[in-house]
Amino acid sequence: MKLISTEYMNNQKEIKQWECELALKDTEWNVVNIYPDVEYQTILGFGGAITESSGYVFSKLSPENRDKILSLCFTKEGNNYSIVRSHIDSCDFSLNNYSSISETEETGMETFSMERSGQYVLPLLRAAQEKRGESLEILLSPWSPPAFMKTNGERNHGGKLKPEFRAFYAEYLCRYINEYRKLGFHVTRITVQNEPEAVQIWDSCIFTAQEERDFVRDYLYPALVKNGLSDVKINIWDHNKERMYERAKTTIDKDTDRMISGIAFHWYTGDHFEAVSMTREAFPDKELIFTEGCVEYSRYDANQLLNAQKYAHDIIGNLNAGMNAFIDWNILLDTNGGPNHANNFCDAPIMADTENDTFEVKLSFDYIGHFSRYIKKGAKRIATTRYTDKLEVTAFKNPDETIVIVMLNRNEFDIPVNIRINGKLAEIAVAANSIVTGLI
Repeated sequence: MKLISTEYMNNQKEIKQWECELALKDTEWNVVNIYPDVEYQTILGFGGAITESSGYVFSKLSPENRDKILSLCFTKEGNNYSIVRSHIDSCDFSLNNYSSISETEETGMETFSMERSGQYVLPLLRAAQEKRGESLEILLSPWSPPAFMKTNGERNHGGKLKPEFRAFYAEYLCRYINEYRKLGFHVTRITVQNEPEAVQIWDSCIFTAQEERDFVRDYLYPALVKNGLSDVKINIWDHNKERMYERAKTTIDKDTDRMISGIAFHWYTGDHFEAVSMTREAFPDKELIFTEGCVEYSRYDANQLLNAQKYAHDIIGNLNAGMNAFIDWNILLDTNGGPNHANNFCDAPIMADTENDTFEVKLSFDYIGHFSRYIKKGAKRIATTRYTDKLEVTAFKNPDETIVIVMLNRNEFDIPVNIRINGKLAEIAVAANSIVTGLI
């Protein structure tokens, strides 16, 4: 068994690999069991978001450093990202508010243009796809309809989509997807609205569960079919976990069940792994995709270890509850945690100093990699049991039958473990403040 460990001791990260033999012996103590014959959900992949802010920072770096960052994120030797989320028109991680259509009321799309996306978002997306060597799966999310379509007449501060613009807005979203596809980008999914119950000082719009259901049923899904986009999967909610179950129960009914492929969720209000599990049980055929999480400077400090552990704890909890895919927020930001037109700064796994043409790979990047590098697309989560709740554990069976086990120790002491699988044992110690991935 090959083991990869990232330890954080004395404020320094240490990455090491070693071999551990599986032997025919038995014990009842300190056991973590792995059961490859008990399978759960299938993994769709791991990834990060390409925002205008990420693209802008990327553009300010030297070609050499741009290539290094692309290799870190999108190659199989790096974090192996295969899924990307990006925004339709502006979000808070944009340089300012913008739409791809004139912000004056119109009934057609004569002014539609991808020029703004073409400045920073699409160049980074294209470079990422070229580095990957194959099409990335792209999920698009709107933060707000164009201002003239909204009840408050602006992109920011919530507001709602005016009823008379529902059909036109659905066509607008389809136009966006088709433009991406014409440029060679494989858009596979769309969410209806980012954080539909949050009134933000940046781009935002309110959709109740009933409004989201009706928009999908009467406007968005029919528009996708009409525009030859019936293969694009619709994911609802795209907000925090604590309300995802009741949102899904209201939005998915006998009419919309065939139209809605999954439920997207964020982490900002806490663990709520039980909500993910309840949603999985209620909707076993739907994909559950984590579409956004970041360490906000307004709520957390810059402690690298705590931030990295937050990522791993949430990924393990969500995976064990039934998550199919994980998409981090910005793949790259500047040293201020931006740019962000609302000053909503946050941490990112890679932070760049554009003035000095340098970048820092945070510990959170390595922790995400313990999952994204080794759990392959098409992997099945498999059953585990553990002897202590001080150790967080998840395990998977890859399409090539390789077994992957990830263990997180957030304590100040080592934890002894006897990994048991198919009658064989491997004895290891999971070091204090470390994450370990084992390949069998």
